[in-house]
Formats: sequence, C-alpha cells, structure tokens
Amino acid sequence: MVTKVHMEALSPTMEEGQVVKWLKTDGEAVSEGDILAEIETDKAVMELVARGEGLLRLVLLPEGGTAPVGEVIAVIAGADEDVSLFEKQGKTAVSKNEQDDATSLIEVANVSEPEAEHVEEAAVSDNGSGPAAQGQRVKASPLARKLAEKAGFELQGISGSGPAGRIVKKDIEDVLKTQATTPPADATLPGTEQYEDIPLTQMRKTIARRLSESIGPVPHFFLTVSVDMSKWIEARPKINKILEADGIKISYNDIIIKATGSALKLHPECNAHWMQDSIRRFNAVHIGVATAVEDGLITPVIRNAHSLSLREVHEEVRRLADKAKNKTLKPEEYMGGTFSISNLGMFGIQEFTAVINPPEAAILAVGALDAERMKLTMSCDHRVIDGAVGAQFLKTLKEMLEEPAIGFI
Repeated sequence: MVTKVHMEALSPTMEEGQVVKWLKTDGEAVSEGDILAEIETDKAVMELVARGEGLLRLVLLPEGGTAPVGEVIAVIAGADEDVSLFEKQGKTAVSKNEQDDATSLIEVANVSEPEAEHVEEAAVSDNGSGPAAQGQRVKASPLARKLAEKAGFELQGISGSGPAGRIVKKDIEDVLKTQATTPPADATLPGTEQYEDIPLTQMRKTIARRLSESIGPVPHFFLTVSVDMSKWIEARPKINKILEADGIKISYNDIIIKATGSALKLHPECNAHWMQDSIRRFNAVHIGVATAVEDGLITPVIRNAHSLSLREVHEEVRRLADKAKNKTLKPEEYMGGTFSISNLGMFGIQEFTAVINPPEAAILAVGALDAERMKLTMSCDHRVIDGAVGAQFLKTLKEMLEEPAIGFI
C-alpha cells in the first residue's frame, strides 16, 4: 500500500518545517512507527515517524529543504507498486521562492535564449533609459534578475540596453566580463559589493512573525524600578557555599525568577493573558525565561515558579536551558507561560525594554547589577494591566528583592 509521508505539524505553532536529516534512505525498509527524519520546527528539532510500512521509495524533499505543513515530502510503498506519479510531481515541483514577481521563470526556462530575450524586450511599454535612480524600481527582465542574483550583485546603477532602458541578459553578461578583465580598484561598481544572504531558520521566521504580532497590535507601556540588591550580594555567596558540594551555583537570574513568581502570586492581574473577548487570570505562575540559542530565542517555561524553592528554580532553569540549546525541548516545555522574563544583565546591558509575548500581558526586562543596584523594566499590555496595577506589582517585587525574608519565607 502506498503511504504518502506528509510534513506534519510537530508543534502547535508550526506552519512549515525543514528536513535536518533523513534517517532512512531510498529503498530502505520501513516499519510503521520508525523514525524517518529529523525535522526542524519553529521551536526545536523533532522526529518524524512513519505512518505506514514498506520501502522508502521516494524522498521528495532533500535535507535542508523546507515545506509547509501538509505537503508530501516522501513516499513509502511496496517494491512492485507504481510511484511514478509522485516521482513526476517531485521533478516538476518549483519552489515559490524561485518564481519571479513579473514573469514566470518557468516560461523563460522553456524557451531558447534568443526567445527568452525576445520575451524580455516585448514586455516593456514604458519610456526612459539609463540606470535607475536611488529608490526607483529597477526595470529588468526576469532572466537578467536571475543572472544578477546568481552573480551576487544588485541591478541598481546598471544601464540597460533593452527597450526603455530595461536591463536584459546581455547587460549582465557585459558587467560580468568587465569584472573578469578589470583589475581590483579602491572603488567598486555600485551593487557589486560582496555580501552573504543568510537563509531564515524556522525559529527566526517564527520570531519575526511573533514580534510583528506583538509590537504593533499590542499597546505596550513601560515601568522601571531600581532595586537595591546589596542584601543578596551578601547572601548569595553564603548560599552557594552551602550548595557547593552539589555542584549548584545560584545565579541572580534564579533569584529574580523566584521573587517574580512569589510577587505574581500576590498580583494575579499581572499573571494573565489577553483573550480578545476576555482576560484570563491564572492561579499558577508559569514563567517563560528568554534563552538565547544559536538560531535566535526561545522561552522555556518554569512551571509553578511560585511554589519552587530557589534550588529547584536553579535546577529547572539549567535543565531547560540545556534542552533549548540542544533543540530537544518538547512543546509542553516552551508553551503555556503566563509571564516572561528577559535578562541581558550578563551582557552588561543596564536597562532595556522587552517585547511582550502574546497572549501574555507582560514581560520583565532585567538589567546588569551596577554598584549594588539593578534596573527592572516591565512591559505591560495596557488592555490588561493599568499603570497603577503594574506599579503595585513592581513595588512588591522590589520589596521582596531588597528584603529577602519577605519573598523567600
């Protein structure tokens, strides 16, 4: 029986996935439940399992390739079953990223070069010549754009020889010949400077989408307090001395998380989500801790932070941070946060504002410890948290940090 292998939604927010590695090869026997491939989602690298058995007859998406959820990326079938239809579809599929916004590159590729140039020239009806001015749209044929992209330079500043000054294939070839025969000089041709285009990872695409959903639609406002950490500066080395035998070293970030969990328990109006037609306040405090990873940022969630000891907070932060860096977090380990914390103090940043992670109503930005003081800035969703409410929460958090006995008994 022929089984189509789809790009599955391996996380609740996944819209597309990238094949990191195929663990089965063409022609290899597959049993139902076998791991076929490692797929990079928007949050982690997950395992794609087989939903049928037979032989892996076709791999339609190579390693490094990206496909939307639902697309067929491979075919499992018996040795004598016909999979030619899928093979044909795989060969003729063209990525949407390879299509030109003016003329289909497929059409250009299916005609000879002279015919292609004719198509380019026939498409022009406007007037004018010479290179496009800065900020103007460059007039160029699809084939010329493709050649320029492959050569690694932009079209701005190149004079076109086609109708109405349109840049055509011959103009690109002339530039390439000039580059090949002209010795290097201090000045370079505009648009030919060397650069590198870095493909977006699934995580970076999601970060871009999520931030666009937040900073525009969410009405942010910001509150900042300066906290005297002198008592913790004195107490922390003593605590770590006690825990030294267990290999534990409490960080200021652990202390902030613990205190924030306790303060939010007293201020549930800040431990909330905006639900469009309602505000959802949570009894338990689940704190998302912004963690930098190779491809961007992810927020593992410290669950029930309000009820954890300082030691338990430290151990959970370390465990989840390791999993985040190895891209092995499970969805339940990075979803469901009720409040977030972002700490850039270790990079020497004194003060900053963080972007809220919807549907959460707030995020706390933690700055560096400087002369026994630390600045905390809370970004608030004004639809959920009013100024006085946010200020009262920060007042409680400040008191807990300045007098550890208040928040840690």
